[in-house]
Parts: sequence; C-alpha cells; structure tokens
Amino acid sequence: MRNKKDKEQKEQNEALVTHLVFLESYNKNIPVGFPRASVAILRKFQDAHPTLFKHKDMWSVDRHRKRLFDWLSSNPDI
Repeated sequence: MRNKKDKEQKEQNEALVTHLVFLESYNKNIPVGFPRASVAILRKFQDAHPTLFKHKDMWSVDRHRKRLFDWLSSNPDI
C-alpha cells in the first residue's frame, strides 16, 4: 500500500504543469514565514534560470520547487 502512495506522490512531483498550477501548489505547501511566490516572481526566476526550462513554460515540483525556494531566500528584495 505504501509503495502505491509513494509512486503516486513521485508522479505528481515529476508531472509538468503550468506556472499557475505550480504557483498554487508552491504557495499552498510552503511553511508559514517562508517566501511566497507570484506570477511576476516565477517569470523572473524563469528568466534567471532558462536552462531549467527545457519544456518552455512547464514547471514541476521535483525540478523547480527547491531551486525557487533557495533563489527567493537569496534574493529577498525581489
């Protein structure tokens, strides 16, 4: 049973989604007090890291969440 749930979670994290779906998930699941994202911030991140976007405007939790979080933490004036 656990393996099925883990597999489903992995598939969700690796799924390519639009920036709006990613944004909603990111802000919903980030702990209180941590930097939140907006569409403008996602665009700035995308411009700063074009090599992370091989599928144009598609995002994934697995590939982008931690990197966005680290980038926001390093750039508090954004």
